[in-house]
Amino acid sequence: MKHLINPQVDCVFKSLLGAEENKALLINFLNAVLTPPLDKQIIEVTLLNPYNKREFINDKSTIVDIKAKEQNGHLFQIEIQLQVGPELPARMAYTWADIYHNQLGKGDGFYLLQPIVSIWLLGDNLKVIRQSDAFHHCFKLYDPSNQVLLTDHCQIHTLELKKWSKGDIKDDIDYWSWLFSQGDHLDIDHLPSFITDNSL
Repeated sequence: MKHLINPQVDCVFKSLLGAEENKALLINFLNAVLTPPLDKQIIEVTLLNPYNKREFINDKSTIVDIKAKEQNGHLFQIEIQLQVGPELPARMAYTWADIYHNQLGKGDGFYLLQPIVSIWLLGDNLKVIRQSDAFHHCFKLYDPSNQVLLTDHCQIHTLELKKWSKGDIKDDIDYWSWLFSQGDHLDIDHLPSFITDNSL
C-alpha cells in the first residue's frame, strides 16, 4: 500500500511540524538540526503566529511556514522551499531580519532581543554554495579572516535535500532528511530497515 501524503507539500509540512499535537516532532527536528545545540537541548516549544506584523501600511508583509519559541527564548523560523531561485538568499536574510526586528516595540531596549534561528529545507540546491557538497550549512554573522563571531543572534540553516546522501542513516538529521526527500515514495507495507529497527 502506497503512502500518498507528500511531506514536501506545504500544508502537510505545516501539519507535521507546525501543529500543537505534533510539538514532540518539532522538538526532535530542531534538536536534530541544531547539533551542537544553542545552549542546551530544546525540551519545550511554543508555536507562534506565522504572520510578521507590519509597522507601516506600505511595509512588505511576510508570512513564514512555522514560527516557534523554545524554553530559553530563542525564536525559530522553519520553511520548506521547493523552487530555489537566485533571489532566495536575499529572501532568507529579509525574513530573518523581519522576525528579529519585530521582537521590539517602541522604547524597548536592545537587550530584549533574542537569537533567531532560520531553517530552510530546500528542494533544489542554492547556486551560491554549489561548490560545497555538504547538504547542511549554517550561516552566521562571522568574520572568517579573523575568526570572530559578531553575535550569536543570527543563524540561517539550509538543508539542500538533493545533496543529502541516501546511504547509511547515521543520526536524527538523516532520518528527517530521508523523510523530506523520500517520504512521498514510502510504501508502508515494505518499510526500510532503519525505520523498523529504530524510531525518531
